[in-house]
Amino acid sequence: MQLTSDDLIDGQAIPARFAFGRLDQGQPMVFSDNVSPHLSWSDVPEGTKSFALLCVDPDVPSVADDVNQAGKVIPTDLARVDFYHWVMIDVPSAVRELPQGSCGQGVVEGGKTNPPGPEGSRQGMNNYTQFMADSDLEGEYFGYDGPCPPWNDERLHHYHFTLYALDVAQLDVPQRFDGPTVIEAMQGHILAQASLMGSYTLNPDLNA
Repeated sequence: MQLTSDDLIDGQAIPARFAFGRLDQGQPMVFSDNVSPHLSWSDVPEGTKSFALLCVDPDVPSVADDVNQAGKVIPTDLARVDFYHWVMIDVPSAVRELPQGSCGQGVVEGGKTNPPGPEGSRQGMNNYTQFMADSDLEGEYFGYDGPCPPWNDERLHHYHFTLYALDVAQLDVPQRFDGPTVIEAMQGHILAQASLMGSYTLNPDLNA
């Protein structure tokens, strides 16, 4: 199975249009267009009954005390954890493409509660749900919300978009589900998978 995109080049920087936050003169970060990127796939294995799609950043700081704090830096060697930016399941087996913006556009403060997607698909909560807790943007963030790494992080962040072909039409998950829940539910049902990766940073020193 092959996963491609008109908007993302595997191994290259993700354009700011598809990010949650972008650089801005005079401010370390402002909201960006937050548009879901185009994705398409081919060479689907026989017996595929649905697809699942995950986008995960494995470079998120494990300790958030210094995140986006003036005068502080997040060192490259700090332990990192996974941050899920997109969790979508039950994509019908006939679907082969997600047009640009078809699964989300713009930043919704408090999160998108009913994001768009292919008919029959379900979208889970991304990790902005936890990240925004106890802030003015607190809420439940469903669907696609793009990159917004800490602007004081010395590490370049990498975003892995992975499509899974499954032998079940629907995954057995709760009504509210997240990335780890989907990974567990997919075990024993994956016929094939394909990925592409893009990078992103808000650190001006890394963008220089």
